[in-house]
Amino acid sequence: MTSPRIVLFGATGYTGRLTARALLAHGVHPVLAGRDQARLEALASSLPVELPTVVADVDRPATVRRLVRPGGVLISTVGPFTRWGEPAVEATIQAGGVYLDSTGEPTFIRRIFQRYGPAAAAAGATLITAFGYDYVPGNVAAALALKKAGDDAVRVDIGYFVQGNIARRASTGTRASALGAILEPMYSFRDGRILHQHGRTRVFLVNGRRRHGLSIGALEHFALPRTHSGLREVNVYMGWLGGLTRVAGVVARATPYVAAIPGAKRVTEAVADRVIRSADRDGTPAVSGLATLVVAEAYDRDGTRLSAVELSGGDPYDVTARILAWGAVTAAADGVAGPGAVGPVEAFGLERLVRGCADAGLHALP
Repeated sequence: MTSPRIVLFGATGYTGRLTARALLAHGVHPVLAGRDQARLEALASSLPVELPTVVADVDRPATVRRLVRPGGVLISTVGPFTRWGEPAVEATIQAGGVYLDSTGEPTFIRRIFQRYGPAAAAAGATLITAFGYDYVPGNVAAALALKKAGDDAVRVDIGYFVQGNIARRASTGTRASALGAILEPMYSFRDGRILHQHGRTRVFLVNGRRRHGLSIGALEHFALPRTHSGLREVNVYMGWLGGLTRVAGVVARATPYVAAIPGAKRVTEAVADRVIRSADRDGTPAVSGLATLVVAEAYDRDGTRLSAVELSGGDPYDVTARILAWGAVTAAADGVAGPGAVGPVEAFGLERLVRGCADAGLHALP
């Protein structure tokens, strides 16, 4: 019996190219898909093994639907996802396949669970969103911390940090997605439900160093309560801004008012489009010198910290590509648990996911 075919949609972008090479490292030959035939052919010819290519464009949804065969695996790296991600999701649901993506966009993650999850469950399809640096490490670190803490844990805080200057080295897709998310509503999980939230900050002590984080909406808010029924609160913080985090928190609290200004969203989308067009002309700059650090802390009802787990790894883009490749290969070979929108621990189980993270270069610090 042959394994389901794996299609990489958005293959010519920065994350897509890295993921293509990561799949080849697993001995898997994916189908490369994107909107530009010339760029697809250039990518295919640059790889150690020339791979098949298919033209598909989100503006022509029928071309995206043809990518996914019944039971097949589709990886999407097409961002910004809130604007361009849905045709791939809909195609996978229609085919009853397995979908993975590289998004870090809070609005899109929420859309996957609340809008598309029920339809996927009815169709026998599985949707695994945000399956990269955003937000697999936090799910793993939190699950390990909660396991160590035991039944008294009711809250978990997760912090994402990088070593190196992410602002200078961010890919075009990251910049465009960040611009698109500026005015989107953020959320957290509190009192057992998803709530709107803007601008919370906190400080983590990691390896003896104070690290500032700004609260964001993330996958963990949806995924962790489904595998840990005692959780009443999940908080996720992004720590890329360092000492500027407090300022960013003030700005974030103002975003609901800015978003209400007529035309504000169109302006941010226009700027994002300009960033993308510039990259099409000039190419994506090399990304290097970054390292991943993620921490999760579990607390009881009195606010006493019960446990903490830290994961470290390499370049976040490399981590994303390698974990996406591992997830797709594992899903194709061994399947995933259950249809619908699922979190990474639900999809693969904690032990198997820990091995997958190790394969992607992510390891727990002693």
